[in-house]
Amino acid sequence: MTAFDVMERRIWDGQADAYARTAARLCVRTVPALLDAAEVGAGTRLLDVGCGTGNVTAAAVARGAFVRAVDAEPGMVAATRRAAPGAEVRTGTLPQLPYADGEFDAVVANFVLNHVGRPLDALVEMRRVIRPGGRIAVTIWQLPGAPGQALVGRAAQAAGLTRPDWLATVDEERNFARTPDGVAALLTAAGLGDARGETHAWEHRADPEDWWAGPAAGIGAVGGMVTSAGPDGVAAAKREYDVLCGEFLADDGLLSLPHVAVLGQGRV
Repeated sequence: MTAFDVMERRIWDGQADAYARTAARLCVRTVPALLDAAEVGAGTRLLDVGCGTGNVTAAAVARGAFVRAVDAEPGMVAATRRAAPGAEVRTGTLPQLPYADGEFDAVVANFVLNHVGRPLDALVEMRRVIRPGGRIAVTIWQLPGAPGQALVGRAAQAAGLTRPDWLATVDEERNFARTPDGVAALLTAAGLGDARGETHAWEHRADPEDWWAGPAAGIGAVGGMVTSAGPDGVAAAKREYDVLCGEFLADDGLLSLPHVAVLGQGRV
């Protein structure tokens, strides 16, 4: 594993419940478009890579697909099994999937390439398990991101927190542009045809305290930054967060947070 992969394991260890209460409610927004891009319907043999707490898997099962799912974090595997009893769910890590060549009609990965240290190798492995003519669809967060994506990071910086040394980044030679063109180029490099990327923008609605709960629990790289200085640092960042939330509060007291994702798709 790369240093980035090691960091990701550390960040997400034991975080399935916290993720389900917070960021999973954001990431579910792209699920219908993701499944449509992969042409998932009744009878589709689908692999959901990085299944998290099971939103994609459950939605695909509801479409009548035959779904298998895999995630690196055992708590996520358990959560997906609860969310989608009809799916076979395993523990596994990219870029080595525990499946045979050409086993699936389609593979999807919802906000997974954000979390791997070797994105191209991950896509090549996903391509390996798809039959000829099958489809792959992935989502990532676009960079630069929308204002809602930066709220917690701004609060941490305003509190004087800095990114700790253990929060690694993807090696420059393995990274790619987090844009529609960048995703399309990565899919093409992985050997996929008809590769393309498109943006999906929306405003995520959340209670301010619920939205804070994720990073305060250490979820994601920004959560690692928020919690890096202990309880005092978390409290300082929360004070800044409460102020900055005023930019996004709607009349009903909920946050309205602009987000932009990139959906990439291609054919084997």
